[in-house]
Amino acid sequence: MLIKQSTLTVLGMALGLSTALAQEPGRLNVQTVVEKAAVVEDAEGQQRTELSAVDTAVPGDELIYTVVFTNISEELADNVRVTNPIPDELRYVADSAFGPGTEISYSIDDGASFAAPDALLVQLADGDARPATPDDYTHIRWTLKNPLEAGARGFARYRAIVR
Repeated sequence: MLIKQSTLTVLGMALGLSTALAQEPGRLNVQTVVEKAAVVEDAEGQQRTELSAVDTAVPGDELIYTVVFTNISEELADNVRVTNPIPDELRYVADSAFGPGTEISYSIDDGASFAAPDALLVQLADGDARPATPDDYTHIRWTLKNPLEAGARGFARYRAIVR
């Protein structure tokens, strides 16, 4: 669990996400890598974004979460879904989730249900509903469109800002 303070220990955030859930327990190895994005300027004055390992992060830092999943069985893994919680200490960056060959859906109810962003509605106390925003997302799910061969690896990624 993360400690809510001005400086967060990224190790804690990584541990929280390394428990990403995959539909086929025992068949997939799932690991999460956390990196910090920083804009740097080269000798010619050109700016580019670099990713680096992170020990700590402060509010406003942009983090890149990469989830790597490997089929460790000797059989084809079908209907693979990788689900990852978004820690409360992070604000998901809209439209930043991607994964080659996947369909992406989001949860706003702690992973109980998933849908495309335009189908997510937040129920208000007065009975009305409003469209969900990225700040409402609690989980991201990547569903592979095709089976994952034995020994094959895939990845998914998203960006988040430390609150």
